[in-house]
Amino acid sequence: MAVKAALIYDFDGTLARGNMQEHSFIPALGREVPDFWASTKRFAEQNDADEVLTYMRLMLQEAEAQAKPITRECLKEHGSKVPLFQGVREWFGHINSFADQLGLALEHYVISSGLHEMIEGCPIYPEFRQVYASRYLYDEKGHANWPAVAINYTTKTQFLFRINKGIESTWDNRRINEWVSPDTRPLPFQHMIFIGDGETDVPAMKMVRYQGGYAVAVFDPEKFAQNQTTIHKLISADRCNYVAPADYSKASQLDVTICGILQRIAERRDIS
Repeated sequence: MAVKAALIYDFDGTLARGNMQEHSFIPALGREVPDFWASTKRFAEQNDADEVLTYMRLMLQEAEAQAKPITRECLKEHGSKVPLFQGVREWFGHINSFADQLGLALEHYVISSGLHEMIEGCPIYPEFRQVYASRYLYDEKGHANWPAVAINYTTKTQFLFRINKGIESTWDNRRINEWVSPDTRPLPFQHMIFIGDGETDVPAMKMVRYQGGYAVAVFDPEKFAQNQTTIHKLISADRCNYVAPADYSKASQLDVTICGILQRIAERRDIS
């Protein structure tokens, strides 16, 4: 019987370049991207508010002010325009085949502060067993009117436990809080690989490593000069096991690294 393993991804800056909202949604509102994020941060600081809830609120306000209500379909359309890193589209078939040869049943998950509806519009959405991401509630007209889920950098960790315990919903707090013997959980932490790109992924990286899994930090090779301080901090603070450019092509540094970790998981029969 195949042993379960999981690749768990952040999305923005990990599978796709930049933040998903800034490629077409924010420009469509006539806003400059830096100004939008500055407004988000300023409101959060002034009101001691969560930045994820704040950006979701600002998106609703801006769209309403311009009589452009947010719908699930419009967010999916914007999501289809999000640029993915090199090799991402071909990645899943290749890495699944490699895992299968090792006797591993590899599953893919996303845990993101970005919007679920935008990720739904990406061509790789069907590759994921589950996507845990921020998302809206919709009224009877299909217009977004309130956040249903807001995932920030610390709440990402609860979704690692949901994966560990086989809980695919967000609402089920009873099962997430129930004690379950580690030996009977569907997906051991030791069989998890978390891939993220920055400081907002630190708690998730730390949690996976603490529980015996693996954390890999990736960076945009075209923006390394801007992001090298963050990458250096992740390494110096011992938050990740490995670092690689966000190039998912076959035989890339990231591919070799992930394949090596999968090989290690397959050989740990004492855990399997």
